[in-house]
Amino acid sequence: MAGSQDMFDAIVMADERFHGEGYQEGYEEGNSLGMIEGRQYGTLHGAKIGSEIGCYQGFAFAWRCLLHSCTTEKDSKKMKALESLIGMIEKFPYDDPTYDKLHEDLDKIRGKFKQLCSLLNVQPDFKISAEGSGLSF
Repeated sequence: MAGSQDMFDAIVMADERFHGEGYQEGYEEGNSLGMIEGRQYGTLHGAKIGSEIGCYQGFAFAWRCLLHSCTTEKDSKKMKALESLIGMIEKFPYDDPTYDKLHEDLDKIRGKFKQLCSLLNVQPDFKISAEGSGLSF
Protein backbone atom coordinates (compact mmCIF):
# COMPACT_ATOMS: atom_id res chain seq x y z
CA MET A 1 0.00 0.00 0.00
CA ALA A 2 2.91 2.32 0.67
CA GLY A 3 4.09 1.96 -2.94
CA SER A 4 0.73 3.01 -4.37
CA GLN A 5 0.64 5.96 -1.92
CA ASP A 6 4.04 7.16 -3.22
CA MET A 7 2.81 6.82 -6.77
CA PHE A 8 -0.21 9.04 -6.07
CA ASP A 9 1.98 11.55 -4.25
CA ALA A 10 4.31 11.62 -7.26
CA ILE A 11 1.35 12.34 -9.55
CA VAL A 12 0.01 15.11 -7.31
CA MET A 13 3.47 16.58 -6.78
CA ALA A 14 4.24 16.43 -10.53
CA ASP A 15 1.49 18.95 -11.17
CA GLU A 16 2.98 21.35 -8.63
CA ARG A 17 6.51 20.71 -9.88
CA PHE A 18 5.55 21.32 -13.55
CA HIS A 19 3.63 24.42 -12.56
CA GLY A 20 6.72 25.78 -10.76
CA GLU A 21 9.05 24.91 -13.62
CA GLY A 22 6.69 26.45 -16.18
CA TYR A 23 6.38 29.60 -14.12
CA GLN A 24 10.17 29.91 -13.82
CA GLU A 25 10.74 29.36 -17.56
CA GLY A 26 8.01 31.87 -18.44
CA TYR A 27 9.39 34.42 -16.01
CA GLU A 28 12.91 34.15 -17.46
CA GLU A 29 11.68 34.40 -21.07
CA GLY A 30 9.39 37.35 -20.25
CA ASN A 31 12.20 39.11 -18.45
CA SER A 32 14.51 38.67 -21.43
CA LEU A 33 11.90 39.85 -23.95
CA GLY A 34 11.00 42.77 -21.70
CA MET A 35 14.62 43.93 -21.66
CA ILE A 36 14.83 43.76 -25.46
CA GLU A 37 11.55 45.62 -25.92
CA GLY A 38 12.56 48.21 -23.32
CA ARG A 39 15.86 48.88 -25.09
CA GLN A 40 14.09 49.29 -28.43
CA TYR A 41 11.55 51.70 -26.95
CA GLY A 42 14.25 53.66 -25.14
CA THR A 43 16.36 53.95 -28.27
CA LEU A 44 13.43 55.19 -30.33
CA HIS A 45 12.22 57.66 -27.70
CA GLY A 46 15.75 58.93 -27.08
CA ALA A 47 16.30 59.46 -30.81
CA LYS A 48 13.08 61.49 -31.04
CA ILE A 49 14.11 63.72 -28.14
CA GLY A 50 17.62 64.11 -29.57
CA SER A 51 16.23 65.05 -32.97
CA GLU A 52 13.90 67.61 -31.43
CA ILE A 53 16.68 69.18 -29.34
CA GLY A 54 18.98 69.18 -32.38
CA CYS A 55 16.42 71.08 -34.45
CA TYR A 56 16.01 73.64 -31.68
CA GLN A 57 19.78 74.03 -31.48
CA GLY A 58 20.20 74.44 -35.23
CA PHE A 59 17.36 76.98 -35.27
CA ALA A 60 18.97 78.94 -32.43
CA PHE A 61 22.45 78.94 -34.00
CA ALA A 62 21.08 80.09 -37.36
CA TRP A 63 19.16 82.97 -35.77
CA ARG A 64 22.14 83.93 -33.63
CA CYS A 65 24.18 84.36 -36.82
CA LEU A 66 21.37 86.37 -38.43
CA LEU A 67 20.91 88.67 -35.42
CA HIS A 68 24.60 89.02 -34.57
CA SER A 69 25.05 92.43 -36.20
CA CYS A 70 21.69 93.92 -35.16
CA THR A 71 21.87 96.48 -32.35
CA THR A 72 18.32 97.75 -31.74
CA GLU A 73 16.66 97.30 -28.37
CA LYS A 74 14.13 94.90 -29.87
CA ASP A 75 16.96 92.79 -31.28
CA SER A 76 18.73 92.72 -27.91
CA LYS A 77 15.59 91.18 -26.37
CA LYS A 78 15.61 88.56 -29.13
CA MET A 79 19.31 87.87 -28.55
CA LYS A 80 18.73 87.49 -24.80
CA ALA A 81 15.98 84.90 -25.39
CA LEU A 82 18.18 83.21 -28.00
CA GLU A 83 21.15 82.96 -25.65
CA SER A 84 18.87 81.65 -22.93
CA LEU A 85 17.60 78.88 -25.24
CA ILE A 86 21.14 77.97 -26.29
CA GLY A 87 22.21 77.84 -22.64
CA MET A 88 19.30 75.55 -21.75
CA ILE A 89 20.15 73.25 -24.66
CA GLU A 90 23.83 73.10 -23.68
CA LYS A 91 22.90 72.15 -20.09
CA PHE A 92 20.47 69.44 -21.23
CA PRO A 93 21.63 66.01 -19.92
CA TYR A 94 21.95 64.04 -23.18
CA ASP A 95 23.88 61.17 -21.64
CA ASP A 96 21.92 60.65 -18.39
CA PRO A 97 18.63 58.79 -18.99
CA THR A 98 18.04 58.57 -15.23
CA TYR A 99 17.96 62.36 -14.80
CA ASP A 100 14.85 63.10 -12.72
CA LYS A 101 13.90 66.40 -14.34
CA LEU A 102 14.50 65.38 -17.97
CA HIS A 103 10.90 66.00 -19.04
CA GLU A 104 10.64 69.20 -17.01
CA ASP A 105 13.78 70.59 -18.68
CA LEU A 106 12.53 69.49 -22.10
CA ASP A 107 9.23 71.31 -21.48
CA LYS A 108 11.16 74.45 -20.46
CA ILE A 109 13.20 74.27 -23.68
CA ARG A 110 10.00 73.87 -25.71
CA GLY A 111 8.50 76.87 -23.94
CA LYS A 112 11.57 79.02 -24.54
CA PHE A 113 11.57 77.96 -28.19
CA LYS A 114 7.92 79.02 -28.55
CA GLN A 115 8.71 82.34 -26.87
CA LEU A 116 11.62 82.92 -29.23
CA CYS A 117 9.49 82.07 -32.27
CA SER A 118 6.95 84.62 -31.10
CA LEU A 119 9.64 87.29 -30.71
CA LEU A 120 11.04 86.47 -34.15
CA ASN A 121 7.55 86.35 -35.66
CA VAL A 122 8.03 82.89 -37.20
CA GLN A 123 5.60 79.97 -37.18
CA PRO A 124 7.62 76.75 -36.96
CA ASP A 125 6.10 73.32 -37.30
CA PHE A 126 8.26 70.62 -35.73
CA LYS A 127 7.40 67.17 -37.07
CA ILE A 128 8.62 63.71 -36.20
CA SER A 129 7.69 61.07 -38.75
CA ALA A 130 8.95 57.83 -40.26
CA GLU A 131 10.79 59.79 -42.97
CA GLY A 132 12.65 61.89 -40.42
CA SER A 133 12.14 64.95 -38.31
CA GLY A 134 12.60 68.63 -38.77
CA LEU A 135 11.28 72.14 -38.71
CA SER A 136 9.31 73.74 -41.48
CA PHE A 137 8.15 77.30 -41.84
